[in-house]
Amino acid sequence: MKVIDILRTAKRPFASFELVPPLKGSDVSLLYQSIDPLMQFCPPFINVTCHRDEIEYIPNADGTFTKMTLAKRPGTIAIVAAIMRRYPELEIVPHVICGGASRSRVESELLDLHFLGIRNVMALRGDALPGQRYFIPERDGFSHSSELVDMLARLNRGQYLDPTVKKGLATDFCVGVAAYPEKHYEAANLDTDIQYLKQKVASGADYIVTQMFFDNSRYFRFVQRCREAGITVPIIPGLKPLSSPRQIDLLPRAFHIDLPQELVALMQEAKTAEDAYQAGIEWAIRQSRELLANGVPAIHFYTMAKTDNVCQIVKSVF
Repeated sequence: MKVIDILRTAKRPFASFELVPPLKGSDVSLLYQSIDPLMQFCPPFINVTCHRDEIEYIPNADGTFTKMTLAKRPGTIAIVAAIMRRYPELEIVPHVICGGASRSRVESELLDLHFLGIRNVMALRGDALPGQRYFIPERDGFSHSSELVDMLARLNRGQYLDPTVKKGLATDFCVGVAAYPEKHYEAANLDTDIQYLKQKVASGADYIVTQMFFDNSRYFRFVQRCREAGITVPIIPGLKPLSSPRQIDLLPRAFHIDLPQELVALMQEAKTAEDAYQAGIEWAIRQSRELLANGVPAIHFYTMAKTDNVCQIVKSVF
């Protein structure tokens, strides 16, 4: 079932989840250990992140370095197939990214997903490589996620990159895209960022999932401004519970977000690691209850492959 249809027909708000695949060389059981606890909540869909290949320089005995392109996690197709085998009732939403791939490679991955029976994808630009300040597209790759949404729309009309394919089979993808209540760090301002988001919706995006945030007022203002700009598709809030004081520094750097001073103080004043862990859970519970009271269609939880705290939150809220 398509995510947009799930949203339209749901009788009440629900929780969905996002998982990070295990590192290459891990057993598939690690993936299942992340998903199994979440199945008690009967999630209508689960997102699976995608990670581009990375460049590393391996030192040689003579002091020189060898440049190597390394995939740190199993590929999207393998991950999706493994989840489908174990949880056939679960809708899977794989992330498809622009970074590290040509247009033809992205199209091939989308067609592989279609052959597997996947009908939902998240279309994302992806992050810059470590050490790069800004995102650099591959040669003949996409610079913006709106271009990827355009490709998905064309595939849904049976239009392929290969000009010799005259009557290609039309895919049937439901497309989700990301949004940033505190604006994307590369955008000049929030108004500009919302206009880019509107372009993605006009290109064919069916729904929106936000980046994590810790101040609900940011989300409420963002949704209001999107509606004023003419964006009418569902906007699902994305939440991640803090789990340690260390994340006070790490998350703002990695995701370019602000943390409320009250939350920072709670984490800093925690006397033990368990106290900090529980403070993060309680904050997310407060956030979730306020969001649900204000009519959000669902809440999307970023688990980062650790689900105990998320399970506690969902049990308390839904």
